[in-house]
Amino acid sequence: MSETPVAAKEGAISDFGIDTTKQSTGEAVRDYFARLRGGELGSLPAVLGLAVLVVAFAVMSDYFLTLDNVANLLAQGAGKMIIAMGLVFVLLLGEIDLSAGTASGVCAAVMAMHYVRSGNLLGGMGDAVFYVFVGGMIAAIALAVLMRIWAGAGFAAIAAAIALVGAPPNPWIEMLLALSVGAAIGVITGFLVSKIGMPSFVVTLALFITWQGVILQFIGEGGVFGIGTQPTLFAVANGNLPVWGSWVLFLVAVGGYAAVVLGEHFLRSSRGLVTPPTPVVAAKVAAVAVIGALATWALCLNRSPNDLVVIEGVPYVVPIVLALLVIGTYVLNRTRYGRHIYAVGGNAEAARRAGINVSKIRASVFVVASSAAALGAIVYSSKVGSVDPQAGGLNTLLFAVGAAVIGGTSLFGGRGKVVHAVIGGLVLATVENGLGLLSQPAAVVNIVTGLVLLLAATVDALSRRRAAVASR
Repeated sequence: MSETPVAAKEGAISDFGIDTTKQSTGEAVRDYFARLRGGELGSLPAVLGLAVLVVAFAVMSDYFLTLDNVANLLAQGAGKMIIAMGLVFVLLLGEIDLSAGTASGVCAAVMAMHYVRSGNLLGGMGDAVFYVFVGGMIAAIALAVLMRIWAGAGFAAIAAAIALVGAPPNPWIEMLLALSVGAAIGVITGFLVSKIGMPSFVVTLALFITWQGVILQFIGEGGVFGIGTQPTLFAVANGNLPVWGSWVLFLVAVGGYAAVVLGEHFLRSSRGLVTPPTPVVAAKVAAVAVIGALATWALCLNRSPNDLVVIEGVPYVVPIVLALLVIGTYVLNRTRYGRHIYAVGGNAEAARRAGINVSKIRASVFVVASSAAALGAIVYSSKVGSVDPQAGGLNTLLFAVGAAVIGGTSLFGGRGKVVHAVIGGLVLATVENGLGLLSQPAAVVNIVTGLVLLLAATVDALSRRRAAVASR
């Protein structure tokens, strides 16, 4: 006698009880603390650290929590934060990209040169360097086709076309050129790591030095390319949305977040799958809505210290970072490509046996990282209004890697999220901004930043050890 539909459903639920058991609010809270004890800390240490830093600097400096400084802090940290978001993809595989900072400097230099030389890269670079540059783009196209990374081939082709055609100066063309050069650099890096089999540390260390020389070649020792006179390029990191646009951004961001979180919750609940209690999910959405509303309201107030000038609205860097956060999170969590990254980062040999093209995945993450580095270059160059031979150098890379690790991304691969780079970036931006307001020298800033990164790496190592013990 066949089972009734109800009996069949109950039998399926009993077979997969661990996936279908509903939790009460109390059980969800206990489960969360149990996971914390098991070493699954996520971004909690970074969030708590950020809260402590904000309180400490607010006490020590009356200017720290002013609207003007908060908006400036967001713009200051956005460039390195964006570079860190790309590095998360590399770190998920247990790899490293030491050249991301100077690669971003190359992208910034090419972008600025195109503007100041009125689109004439040939005249700006000189014949020999120009043809080497175009040859590099063509080589990147060939390598990308070989590895079947079509986006990389497309962007490298765009960079070559803009250079050869001599497109007139246009801010959108220049930003596209920077992004395209970044993707081409990522193709070359990825090929050397995945196809040649060189360790990523060695490859990217060599390229770190190489790109420093390229920047110097493009700009010249002691030279500088000014882009502050180009309104669009300058506004990327220094402009603000209108007040009405700021509230539209709030509605879109919070509404989209609520739709995704609540939609997934009720879908899983309707299918009998395990999901946090509805009050917990609703509280999370409400908290995001309240924080977003307060932040939007505050940034829409006039924060200009000059009575003759009005500065109000959410800075442009906020929707830029939010858009990249959404895209990166969607790619990692909702696409086959993202699942393959986690699989390769967790166990490359098992991923290979499962039919995943490990070589292609390893190469592609460097394309993502270098493309994000180019976007970061656009933002930080816009903030200072110029590009000099130090672009992307100094502590740019260290702060970017530090942001990803401090936020909760593991250096050992297999664990991390794009949001970790955002949280870690806020921590480092807060440290740099707060110590600057206290007139601390660069030595103190470097020492404190290094200790924060060391603490984050220690927490990561200890949590992994704890998780390994708990899983036995």
